[in-house]
Amino acid sequence: MFAQHRSTITLAALVLANLVPLFGVLRLDWDVGSVVVLYWAENLVIGFYTVIKLLLAAGPKGLFLVLFFIMHYGGFCGVHGLFVLGLTGFGGESAQFSPGTDWPGPLVFPQMLLNVARQVLAAAPDALLWAIAALLLSHGLSFLLNYLGNREHEGQTTKTIMTAPYKRIVVLHIAIIAGGFLVMSLGSPVGLLIALVALKIAMDIMLHRRSHRTGQDSPDAVAQSSQP
Repeated sequence: MFAQHRSTITLAALVLANLVPLFGVLRLDWDVGSVVVLYWAENLVIGFYTVIKLLLAAGPKGLFLVLFFIMHYGGFCGVHGLFVLGLTGFGGESAQFSPGTDWPGPLVFPQMLLNVARQVLAAAPDALLWAIAALLLSHGLSFLLNYLGNREHEGQTTKTIMTAPYKRIVVLHIAIIAGGFLVMSLGSPVGLLIALVALKIAMDIMLHRRSHRTGQDSPDAVAQSSQP
């Protein structure tokens, strides 16, 4: 029974983690900047678990792939983060949105990400950090129960693993940024902020079901369904 309900458990954990920004909007006066920056930070959480997946799939021989992913994905998230900070004004007018380019060669990309992360950490209230921690735990639970426990890692290629985070960002963040821009243009009313959080939850549910829809066909689930 547990094997059959792993995906449901992780979906519930994901929804609960996504309710934290709703609490922030209703009780802590979060604005659209806090909400969108939180969703940007979730990309870093996903990147962290992607690195672990690559190491499991390729082993020590995959170290080059891991380094390539860190530089490429880090640069992608860094540029994305600069855009989010500039769009929302998170951190105030005194924030410095310089990407930084003094590290040699391709290391400039992780440097850009580090600079953006410093800006976020400097401006983030404690509650926002707890919200990021909740997302870290939620994705960690999915990694343990679905990716490992439900054997979703079997048959996964390094190419599939590396491209998955980009697909999620394109699908999710185009909608989030468009919604965030609309909320900002209307003065960030609470009702629209709640609608933005609800949109994120709905899209997360859709992406979760799409990502784990084959989980019920895992060896554990098949063994369970074959029992009388």
